[in-house]
Amino acid sequence: MGDQERGEVVLATQAEAGDPMTGEVRFEPGLYQGTAGYYDRFRLPYPGPMLADLTRRAALSGRGRLLDLACGTGQLAFPLCGLFAEVWAVDAEPGMTDVVRAKALATAADHLRAITASAEDLCVEPGSLELVVIGNAFHRLRREPVAERAHAWLRPGGCLALCWSTSPWTGPREWQRALAGMLRTWQNALGAAERVPPGWDQARRRLPDHEVLSRAGFEPAGRHEYPVEHRWTIAELAGHLRSTSFLPPSVLAGHAAEFDADLTAVLSRHTADGHLTETVSFAYELARKPALPITR
Repeated sequence: MGDQERGEVVLATQAEAGDPMTGEVRFEPGLYQGTAGYYDRFRLPYPGPMLADLTRRAALSGRGRLLDLACGTGQLAFPLCGLFAEVWAVDAEPGMTDVVRAKALATAADHLRAITASAEDLCVEPGSLELVVIGNAFHRLRREPVAERAHAWLRPGGCLALCWSTSPWTGPREWQRALAGMLRTWQNALGAAERVPPGWDQARRRLPDHEVLSRAGFEPAGRHEYPVEHRWTIAELAGHLRSTSFLPPSVLAGHAAEFDADLTAVLSRHTADGHLTETVSFAYELARKPALPITR
């Protein structure tokens, strides 16, 4: 499990009752409603060397189709789109796909198609994909059926990449610990603490992501990390927090100004030249659909 997944969900995530058959937690739709603008502006981009390494290991043809599943505002779809003849950017939140659609139009990415659909309901022709990427979202999906469907959608030899990054409030620095404590205080004050489902991570501890992929028929192709030093301003952190599922604008509501003032008071004592530095760990786990056996 990626640290970003761990960080965001531990602080707050809203969920329906778990699946009685698998123990998986089902996350409610609409958690990111109203966050798309913040998501697009304040989510950190995946580093170029990581994406270059991913595309090299996936052995792309330059003529295939990419599926960015649970795409957000296209943090993977857009930097990868030049390597594919067709790109599907799919998210269940209409606000996200609206932003993707507008960005595709603005950048003349005519081969990039924004689709509003859940991962579980998406219709894809079997064997039609060269690469599936899922950024910071596999933990929110019904992992086993999604992995099985992705396996069927991919051509033989095609790959699935689970991508993630760590969150500012999960690190060891003093300012990060202070931020995590402040966020817990605000969750309690806003009545948002119950958005964390009890035992949300138990199914993933019992059945890690790589085992889910293996059961679906994938072969492991390695996990690769890319640490990057990043310097935040407090204003950027405030925007980033509004891009999350646990403190979106709809939760902060009329308390937004008070929250920003508290954030500034808590973090300003830790700044150096107006910035807060952390080492962000970006990573991806690659899995490959076995190629067809050679017949003689």
